[in-house]
Amino acid sequence: MIPAKTLVLDANIMLRAGFGKRVRKRIERYGETVSFCSPDVCFEEARKYISPVAERKQVPLSTALHVFDEVTCNIRLVEMGLHGQHEYAARERIISRDIKDWPVVATCLLLDCPVWTEDQDFFGSGISTWTTNNVKIYLSAK
Repeated sequence: MIPAKTLVLDANIMLRAGFGKRVRKRIERYGETVSFCSPDVCFEEARKYISPVAERKQVPLSTALHVFDEVTCNIRLVEMGLHGQHEYAARERIISRDIKDWPVVATCLLLDCPVWTEDQDFFGSGISTWTTNNVKIYLSAK
């Protein structure tokens, strides 16, 4: 079955998928009807924070890495060569907030889809934004 919807995940959501149950369950439940994607830099950023988060949550690092890898195998990596073509437009949209988030905005522009985030820097960028509390509305809508 080809997913009818696409949703870009930011690095924070990817980390939540690795350490929490709610995000992971939504990705698992809707994985056949929704294409979950994230720019390459979000994979890198999330991976960078696995160790400190695992330490803070008192989770063995090997377990955290295993779960993260298991969850992220369901998230399509969008490389710079693809989302980079929207860099200028993305930077213009996010410049007054956090310019480092431009790859997420560029990926949303490339795929013409919303972002799943808890980061308020995306609000006002012209990109539809879903938080974990209400993303189920988007995921389950026909």
